[in-house]
Formats: sequence, structure tokens, C-alpha cells
Amino acid sequence: MSLLTLNERANLIADELARRAGELAVEVHTVAKARVIDAGVNVIGGIEAGLLVSRICLADLGVASVHPGAVGDVPCPVIAVNVHHPVVACMASQYAGWQVSVDKFFAMGSGPMRAVYGKEKLYDDIGFRERVPVAVGVLETSNLPSDSVVGMIADKCKVRPNKVTLVVARTASIAGSVQVVARSVETALHKLHELKFKLARIQSAYGFAPLPPVAKDDLAGIGRTNDAVLYGGRVVLYVKGDDESLIEVGKQLPSSSSRDYGQPFAQVFKRYDHDFYKIDPMLFAPAQVIFQNNETGRTHVFGRVNEQVLAESFYR
Repeated sequence: MSLLTLNERANLIADELARRAGELAVEVHTVAKARVIDAGVNVIGGIEAGLLVSRICLADLGVASVHPGAVGDVPCPVIAVNVHHPVVACMASQYAGWQVSVDKFFAMGSGPMRAVYGKEKLYDDIGFRERVPVAVGVLETSNLPSDSVVGMIADKCKVRPNKVTLVVARTASIAGSVQVVARSVETALHKLHELKFKLARIQSAYGFAPLPPVAKDDLAGIGRTNDAVLYGGRVVLYVKGDDESLIEVGKQLPSSSSRDYGQPFAQVFKRYDHDFYKIDPMLFAPAQVIFQNNETGRTHVFGRVNEQVLAESFYR
């Protein structure tokens, strides 16, 4: 891995996003001396902006790209991620594990600033934290952060406000949808972590999922982007070790192993009064996961894509 830290790597991509702001239909603001990049709150944004936001989430330890695809007979883009150092890229950085809540402001925070704050138990499990003078994060929210939000993040990360960069996009935006759908690999790793699988066995990863139409509001957007991964996400994990344990954990890995599988996420979410924590956590996984064992040469396939639910979610 590069000598640059996760936050330094992400900051370079944020510099590119800011430099190309006019081209990519994003806006750069200064809030309490921090750099705030609006990629999908009050601006149009777009797929290319979303790809750069995804790279920021991954601390540039992965490449996000767009490819042609379809759900049934309807063409749609597919967002793919090729992830290097997947445990650090996905778990230490990309996972949206920081609930940023200040006054009436709320956002799900991801990106390498999480590794600087480092308060999640996850960091004890993976044995990784950072102490750097710069903090870069992505906020999934419908509002730009206020001075107090910037101040809180700077304080938690122990950096000066002018060393903070926050990229902001709502779920019901093009860039916001892209960066969520780009989490196919991260979703697989997070579930493996919940299943007590040794993440150090994962050497490289590739995943892809269909990009849904932008929803009319953020609540509907949460439904569609979750469905993209839960019912359309496919992930290939390049691993080491014995095959028997891969087969055992693989049976529990796809979203289809959950009792809540089978309906569009919006319906499941509504049934649980829009409380994520009431939903069976085993649902949050890609539709299909493939283990490629680099030591034995064997391939193990679990789960399948469900185009019926995808079509219902995306187009009805």
C-alpha cells in the first residue's frame, strides 16, 4: 500500500472533484473554514461525480467504473468496483458507520475520516486507526452541514476545521445513488464480519450492481439503492485458506439467507416503522457472492440475482 494515509489519498481525489466542479456539476463551499463539496444536495451532479465520490469513500484503494447493463429488458448502468486491500478500503473507510447528528442535522458518515475518529468497535476488530492532520468524509444527507457540524467533526477527528473536507450528496441524486450502489463489496465484507469470518483471508475483491433510476425522494432512494445490492449485487472475493469454511459461511452470506428477503426494501423498511435496527441484519448482503480460492483453485458460488424484485423496485 502507498505511504500516503487513507485520508491523504482521499484528499487527492477530493482535490480532483473540486478542480472539476464546473465540468461535473458540483459546487465547492467553505463552511467554518472546511471545504464542503456539494455533489447532490442542491446540484445535479452525475455519474462521473458519483464515481469520484465512491473513490473517496474507498480512500482511493479501489476503482469505481460504469458499464452497460439491464434489468429485464430495460437498459441501465452498472456500477462496478475493483477493490485493492479490501478490508482497509471497505471496512476502515467506505462503510457508513458514523451517525453524524448535531442539532437537527443528521447524516450517515463514511470515508476515511471514520478511521481518524476511530470510535467504532469495528476498528478494534480489524486493528486499524489513523492519526493524521487531515480528515476527509462523505455525508449521505439532504442538507449541507452547518458550522456546528463541521466543528463537531473537526473536534472528533482532532484536526483543524480548515483541514476537513466533506463531500455531501442525498440518496435521491445521481451521485448519491452511485456511491451507495458502489458498496457491493463493502456489504459482503460487513456481513462476513458479522458472521465472524476472518477478513484477513480476503486478498482482493470485485463487485457490481445495477444503478437504479433516481427516486422522487430520499426515502424511496434508500429503498432502490438497497435493492440494487440486495437483489442485484454480485461480488467476487479472492481468498486464501481452506474450502470447507468457505462453503459453511457461504451458505449464510447472500441476502437470500435472511428471513426478510423477497420484497423490495422500501416495503420491508415500512413494515419495521423505518427503523433499520429492526430489520434482520442478515438481509444486508449482496444477492450473489463468489469465493475464488487462490490457494486451492476452487470456486464457490452462493445466491442469485432476483430481477423480479429489481424490476418492481426500479420501474413500478
